[in-house]
Amino acid sequence: MKHKLLKIFLPILAVVLIIAGFFIFKPSNKELKNISSEAELYSFYTGSESTGLRDSPLLRLVTLPFSLLLHDSYYDPCPECDYIIEDWASKGISIDDIEYNSASEDSATGSSDFSTTNIQVENVDEADIIKNDGSYIYSLADTNVVITDVRDPANPTIVSRITSPDDSAPVDLILTDDVLTVISTEDYGGGFGFVWRNYNYYREQDTIVSVYDIKDREDPRLEKSYRLELPYYTSRRIDNQLYVIASGRLHAEDSKVILKYEEDYVEKTFPATSVRYLKDVKTNTLTIVSRVDLGDLDSDISLDPFLIDISNAYVSENAFYLLDEKYEYSYSEGSILDDLAHLFGLKGVFGYAEYKNGEYNYSDSGYYTEIYKFDIQKSGDISYSAKTKAEGSTINQYSLDEKDGHLRVALHEDDGSFVAIFDEKLNKIGESGRLAKNEIMYASRFIGDKAYLVTYRNTDPLFVIDLSDETKPKVLGELKIPGYSVYLHPYDENHLIGIGVDTEEEMRRDINGRIIWTTAYITGMKLALFDVSDVKNPREISKIKIGDSYTTSAILTNPKALLFSKEKQLLAIPVNNYADEYKIEVSDTDDLSDFVSVIRDYYDDYVSEGYLIYNINLENGITEKGSIIHEDSELIRGAYIDNNLITVSENTLKINELSELKPISELDLTK
Repeated sequence: MKHKLLKIFLPILAVVLIIAGFFIFKPSNKELKNISSEAELYSFYTGSESTGLRDSPLLRLVTLPFSLLLHDSYYDPCPECDYIIEDWASKGISIDDIEYNSASEDSATGSSDFSTTNIQVENVDEADIIKNDGSYIYSLADTNVVITDVRDPANPTIVSRITSPDDSAPVDLILTDDVLTVISTEDYGGGFGFVWRNYNYYREQDTIVSVYDIKDREDPRLEKSYRLELPYYTSRRIDNQLYVIASGRLHAEDSKVILKYEEDYVEKTFPATSVRYLKDVKTNTLTIVSRVDLGDLDSDISLDPFLIDISNAYVSENAFYLLDEKYEYSYSEGSILDDLAHLFGLKGVFGYAEYKNGEYNYSDSGYYTEIYKFDIQKSGDISYSAKTKAEGSTINQYSLDEKDGHLRVALHEDDGSFVAIFDEKLNKIGESGRLAKNEIMYASRFIGDKAYLVTYRNTDPLFVIDLSDETKPKVLGELKIPGYSVYLHPYDENHLIGIGVDTEEEMRRDINGRIIWTTAYITGMKLALFDVSDVKNPREISKIKIGDSYTTSAILTNPKALLFSKEKQLLAIPVNNYADEYKIEVSDTDDLSDFVSVIRDYYDDYVSEGYLIYNINLENGITEKGSIIHEDSELIRGAYIDNNLITVSENTLKINELSELKPISELDLTK
């Protein structure tokens, strides 16, 4: 009788346990969750937060019947990674729907023909170290912002200076109408940029945003200011909405996470419950997207705090895309029977939490990128929309582009570079085949229905990819040349400008003449003009080499240093010069910022920074026009107003006539 009861009772008990487990441990469909308490937030700070339901022994026990049936197939480490890897036949089509950088600042009462910041997305302004409104130049000079009246080119005049608050240093400027925003940072001491107040509290850097009314350029008036106790990451302006992103590690004091900020010199706090996190993302990095309405400076700022790491950011008119690049080891789980053997063995229930029955497969490991999308509402507020996981890594913001609500992303990994396309909910709808295996991707650019990728090993392949059928991106053409571009800029619908470095290959042969070793050295900078009208056969129609192996430029790491006008046939970039020549292997500069930093950090015999000006047109290609030297300066930008070229460093402003580069005037900005 007892055996019969057991036969009846045990299946019922199993069903009850399964149903109870389902309701108790049922995962929430809500991806973005609010921190429930200060204690929970502190657990993120210390790294002691729960590792998730997947590691719960009770859940594993409850789901035992399903696991036995499915052989643990319920565990999918990357449900989004069903990649389509195919090679598509080449087919040429015309290029259209080109989007170019446009004037992002609103004009003051001066000239209507003036340059603006080189931005990525039309109507999405980006901060830079100088701004130009056609009448005045706004620039950084040491710890000040200098406003210079250049309406009379022969007599430029400093009309006012804005001094940074406290010990902060201005790093970026945003200009709209008669409002100037200064973004400053304040570092803290302590050897690594930290200041220790007690054992578990430190601050790396504060971000300070100061908004000035500059209707009277001679008397800027501070209208709004706020301080975030996190390092500055990036900023954007869309219409009157200014977004400033700060991101850094949580800091705590007395077992409590500090959530302070300052607005208009009044210290405020935001509650722990306002901090949100994604249920599958574990980090102690706090990222705050702050917003200020430049059209209503009497209103309070808006803060959206998230527990998210950032390694890249792209902003369209409709959405923020925040990216987190990670490295993942492929992990193979043991069977549920092995789990049970350990569960009821010597380790038992008490040791199960430390037990992991599995092994890492290093051959399948690699980088992947989490992409988080936040929609921009009509009010200017942002709201979390979706996330996805993409194999590989991006380079910079130019690796992403949004068209018709769909996100296109250029990624690279050991198997090659490729483009993936996602819909509004970040569901992947298409992917190109892998290109150039074992080569590094150095540049990418999306223009209309085309993507352009530059990879490099010993030669520079420029790939053209057709994205008109988003489900089947097709490689159309390829060009191989020495050196490589790190930034691509549209000249017109059929031509591209490439800016990068020139290289020289060295080979070593054995006694039989066979090549046993090759390497490539950077020999200087390079400008190139590409004809992509025949998409199957892109051509380099003009190139020019700049300097030697000891020549570098801010343009290699910051495209905002470019000054370009097709109408004026103008291309200009800043270039640093050093006295000592040396060789740097390409293999040592996977990131061109390494190249720039190596030169600046280890070669002290600095000469000067010059501003190189070129003529550019389709008839003659790229030809050198001249240079303007700023002695003892490591920062320089250029701008034009009508037919005058203005170059600005930290110390000096110079105005030259644009056609012949004849000097007109020079102004010391330090006095």
